[in-house]
Amino acid sequence: MLTLYFAPGSSSMAPHIALHETGASFEGKPLSLAKKDTRTPAFLAMNPAGKVPVLMVDDRMLTEVAGILFYLARMFPAAGLLPQGDVEAEAQVVSWMSYIASTIHPARRQGLEHAREVYAVADKRLGKNDWAVGGRYSIADIHLFRLYWRFRSSLEPEPGAFPNIEAHYARMMARPAVQQTIEIETQIGYDPPA
Repeated sequence: MLTLYFAPGSSSMAPHIALHETGASFEGKPLSLAKKDTRTPAFLAMNPAGKVPVLMVDDRMLTEVAGILFYLARMFPAAGLLPQGDVEAEAQVVSWMSYIASTIHPARRQGLEHAREVYAVADKRLGKNDWAVGGRYSIADIHLFRLYWRFRSSLEPEPGAFPNIEAHYARMMARPAVQQTIEIETQIGYDPPA
């Protein structure tokens, strides 16, 4: 049994999308960051880090977006979320995931101009490719999309500043799994911490 603990609009949106991409049966447990649901004794007993996402696999816990996305891609290979039989392509996915987690994700906290510079590098790295790795949709695309989706309006980019990421964003927004996740999370309501 898979159970995803998520807070709408947060980083947990990426594994939420991936679960819909795989078609796996799962139970979603929405939490409110504003109400400090991840700081309750019950949640901290499950995940002492006090953050989402948490994917429970039966009674075993997985945390961190990259780890959960990798798990889902490997457990549900038919979804095609990780290149198979191509070690270099798999390494490129890991490279993108590392860059997204270590450089793109914290960039906004370092100021708007820094964030724009980081996204400009990501835009060049993506290039004219439809998808991040070898023209094949993967978990790297889900992770990249989630962060751009979250920070797009606050970046206030000049028109044409990130043409490749904007095209990627449009392709992602057309995916049924993305639409389904956004619809579910919108109905619950995005409730950022105060």
